Amino acid sequence: MKLLILLVIVVGVIAVAQLAKIYQLSARLRGHREEEISEADTKLQGSLWIVFMFVFFGMTIWQFVRYGDYLPPSASLHGKSVDTLMNYNLALIIFVFFVVNTLLFVFAYKYRYNKNRKAKFFPHDTRLELIWTVIPSIVLAVIIIYGLQTWTVMTGPASADAIRIELYSKQFDWTARYSGDNDEFGATDFNLITSSNPLGIVTQEGIDAALVKIDGKISKLNNELKSEKGHLLAEKKELESALHGGEHSHGDHDNHEISAEKKAHLTNRLQLIDDVLESGKTTILSEAAYEAKSDKVYRLERHRQRILELSSYELGRGIDPWSVGKDDKIVKGEFHIPLGREIEFVFRSRDVIHSALMPHFRAQMNTVPGLPTRFKVTPVITTDSMRTILDDPNFNYILLCNKICGSAHFNMKMDIVVDTEAEYDEWLNNQKVYISEKN
Repeated sequence: MKLLILLVIVVGVIAVAQLAKIYQLSARLRGHREEEISEADTKLQGSLWIVFMFVFFGMTIWQFVRYGDYLPPSASLHGKSVDTLMNYNLALIIFVFFVVNTLLFVFAYKYRYNKNRKAKFFPHDTRLELIWTVIPSIVLAVIIIYGLQTWTVMTGPASADAIRIELYSKQFDWTARYSGDNDEFGATDFNLITSSNPLGIVTQEGIDAALVKIDGKISKLNNELKSEKGHLLAEKKELESALHGGEHSHGDHDNHEISAEKKAHLTNRLQLIDDVLESGKTTILSEAAYEAKSDKVYRLERHRQRILELSSYELGRGIDPWSVGKDDKIVKGEFHIPLGREIEFVFRSRDVIHSALMPHFRAQMNTVPGLPTRFKVTPVITTDSMRTILDDPNFNYILLCNKICGSAHFNMKMDIVVDTEAEYDEWLNNQKVYISEKN
């Protein structure tokens, strides 16, 4: 059946092409030139533009009626302001859309080709240019000022009793962090990021664990380099040459007899090399691989030194940030926020620029490596209430990455649960602190 439909389409295309050729041939036989357009043709084309205008506008209006409510319900205090701003911009765009397209279609009909009419030469009009420059400038200025005012309210300083939550992004995952009883986040350092410390929280335990891991890597690489067969054989040859050259010296000024101490050292080293070669535990590396491993050792040693150089400092009120981080709470999969409380989100990124989007809260902020960003939200509808409003028992608020950040970008999301304050306090108290999870 599909093959038959395809054949019908192909035959139809061929038939249309042949009819077009027949029409062109008949026009030539009648002496009709292609560039000559009859008044009937221009009137038909102009009228079709008017018909298309009504069809086009009708389809546009139908789509607004059918799909006009494109945003999910707003669930934040500032959401209404954002929706008002968006509706204002949308209304302005729709107005301009209809005006411009109406003029386009009407002018196509009104100024269709007429051999008895000559176009007027109209090179310049200062008043016209002033109109189409000043009016758009005023409209754009209003949009920008209105938008900046809304943005300033949304991103301004948080209140003193706001709850601070850190959202940490990396390919392709979100992690939420809550501060401990002192309402302060522990210091972080990217040099301390490990599988057990994904945020790089600075604690003495974290430093010790990172040093143990780095020392293990350095030791393994050094053992591979020290037992590389090619370099061992080359060193053995040099040692034997040094020993034999010293033994055959007869006190000549051109020869330098080696001391007994140095001879013993060379002999011991030679014995160690022979032991390694005979053990069968040697490695064979190309020169490029050997240099790459040597460079890796150098970089790991620099990494180790940066960790050793971390120094504690006081946040004030006797708070040590190395101790503060021990009772931070790290949450994966979903995080909770309380109804009616202002939440200040602090965004960080480990690798590339991500974008934290919370569509129901009308909130979006880029997460930039090395540059913490902030946004504040006050939720006004709990998750349970929104499920009732939408008649969807499986609904959840969601945090998405809205910046294409790699192959698994589509899967970078995290659920958000809005609780009553009592439910939130109970949930938060049940979360383990960082140091206990680590141990």
